[in-house]
Amino acid sequence: MKFKLDENFGTRTQHLFRAAGHDVQTVRDERLEGSPDHNLYEVCCNETRCLVTLDLDFSDITRFPPAKSGGIVVIRVPKNPSISLLEQLIMQFLQTLSSMSVESRLWIVEIGRIRIHQSEVEE
Repeated sequence: MKFKLDENFGTRTQHLFRAAGHDVQTVRDERLEGSPDHNLYEVCCNETRCLVTLDLDFSDITRFPPAKSGGIVVIRVPKNPSISLLEQLIMQFLQTLSSMSVESRLWIVEIGRIRIHQSEVEE
């Protein structure tokens, strides 16, 4: 699957995605740091890449409709998380991804659970 990691993820996270066999690009590598959220969303939609971010703004389905995207994954972490906790949440996401698709959906990844937004069309 194709992913774009937001600017708050480093090379260690990128390696986790690549080790799992995914095509991954980063906002930093593409010099998109500081881009408005809507621009980043549009780039991901145009590239059919799932956006992985810590930015809670992307959980607003009225501003960023997941049905038009390659998927949106918001990783919810407590304030000042450790790198090991962040990696644990990424691994939790990648394991769940092996059994279901994130394409055109919003996933909120939290400690011990993943909430999946289901659009009205899917219900």
